[in-house]
Amino acid sequence: MKKTLLMLALGAFLISAGAFAQDTMKPSPDQGKAMAKTVKVVGKISDDGKSFVSDKDGKTWTIDNPDAVKGHEGHHVVLSANPDAASSTVHVNSLKMAKDTMSKDGSKM
Repeated sequence: MKKTLLMLALGAFLISAGAFAQDTMKPSPDQGKAMAKTVKVVGKISDDGKSFVSDKDGKTWTIDNPDAVKGHEGHHVVLSANPDAASSTVHVNSLKMAKDTMSKDGSKM
């Protein structure tokens, strides 16, 4: 009797341990993007509209939805976006033109 109860308890433990090991608790790629914090960042859209260079640190980000910046290629803008630092991508939610702080000769005013 004791042997049967011990085997049942061991079996229940092994089954629950196997189920726990399968649950990795990692978000799917789509969930990770949805959970990223929305930030506002100032910088320039590349001439091809596929990347963005931040004024703050000069980092280049790949735009994962380039249709959102269509018509603003080469412009200095403020993005409302969800960055993914692990893949250096940014999902643009909205943008507006940034106030131009450069003079015509390229020096800061």
